[in-house]
Amino acid sequence: MTQRVDLATVMDRLAVDAVVTGYAVAVDDGDWTAYRGLFTRDGRADYRSAGGIEGPAAEVADWLAETMQMFPVRQHLIVNRRITLEDAGGSPGDRAEVLADFVNPMRLTGAADPSTAPNFVAGGRYTFALARTYDGWRLRRVTVAERWRHFAAAGPDGQARPDGPTL
Repeated sequence: MTQRVDLATVMDRLAVDAVVTGYAVAVDDGDWTAYRGLFTRDGRADYRSAGGIEGPAAEVADWLAETMQMFPVRQHLIVNRRITLEDAGGSPGDRAEVLADFVNPMRLTGAADPSTAPNFVAGGRYTFALARTYDGWRLRRVTVAERWRHFAAAGPDGQARPDGPTL
């Protein structure tokens, strides 16, 4: 590889990583305009493994806007990002895939006092498929593979307690 190809690869990796970070921030902040802007025109998202829907990004954004109202506090931690760039004969191509693990702590809306609302945490793996467009890297597809979830109900004192028997 030449230095020029190496630099292009590094720049692509940084740009792809920025899209993944932008995705997490858009969902956490409830910025559905930014969420839609991260996708190609035909981009799709699949949240079925987490009990959600699959479809065009704009429709999924509408669904998320409604659903995420149940979780006024949320934080997607997207880690262990494995970025694979398409190799176009020794040069960077126009496709990329990112496999990344996530932990997603959220606080459910409480009936009276939000500070006593139960905690909900989920974890799993995202698959992001991206394409280089005239506007930069964009998401073609996002697939969530939820692997686990934990729900901590609020006890009589309002403090979160894990589900199941108390030792």
